[in-house]
Amino acid sequence: MTRSDRAIVLVGDVVGSRRSAGETAEWLRAVAADLEARFADVRLAPFGFTQGDELQGLLDLAADPFLAVLATGLRDDARPMRWVVAVGPVEAGRGPATERGGEAFVVARQRLTAAKAARDGLAVVTGDAAANALFDDVAPLLATLVTDLTPRQRTVARLILVDGVRQADAAERLGVSRATVSVVAGRGRIREIGRLARAFRRVFAEAVAAPAATPVAGSAAGSVLMAADRPT
Repeated sequence: MTRSDRAIVLVGDVVGSRRSAGETAEWLRAVAADLEARFADVRLAPFGFTQGDELQGLLDLAADPFLAVLATGLRDDARPMRWVVAVGPVEAGRGPATERGGEAFVVARQRLTAAKAARDGLAVVTGDAAANALFDDVAPLLATLVTDLTPRQRTVARLILVDGVRQADAAERLGVSRATVSVVAGRGRIREIGRLARAFRRVFAEAVAAPAATPVAGSAAGSVLMAADRPT
């Protein structure tokens, strides 16, 4: 595989979705449409979801997968989700992400199984061992901070972290004082969530830009060889 064959596989699994399968499907349809619009310029295949309530996306290496985590987790109708971001080779093809394949998809599914066992809300796998180790330790924290937000905190966080609105403008949109937004943001640790997401983006971009290492999977998922490095 050449570097041009590498891409970002994004998988989001709805936690406890079997309790309301019909409603979950409608919700995933709305989420997929939202992500289609947000990633229109950098997605390599349409977003889709499976009967097992897994949302799947295939993104260009220049994309920001953490935007998907934040945009979905900060929706007014947000549902608990478990996310996996995996970078690696993908097979050429057409159709939605749910119909595509390749090493990165295999790694993403393996890592999702490991994340479920560990009850981690976010796992990130790059081609860089040091970055993988870092994400193994701290990636779940971002998901936990987002999940723990109250509905009001999610609304403020979405404006600030996803829409890029300043606190003063967020206050105007919500019809409240800037002080109120500041208090809500402080109690929800929204500034800290933003700083963590920015750090993740920086580490992720550096790992993606570096020469791809042999191990594709993170330590929690075990070592998986890239297709080009497997013995014949």
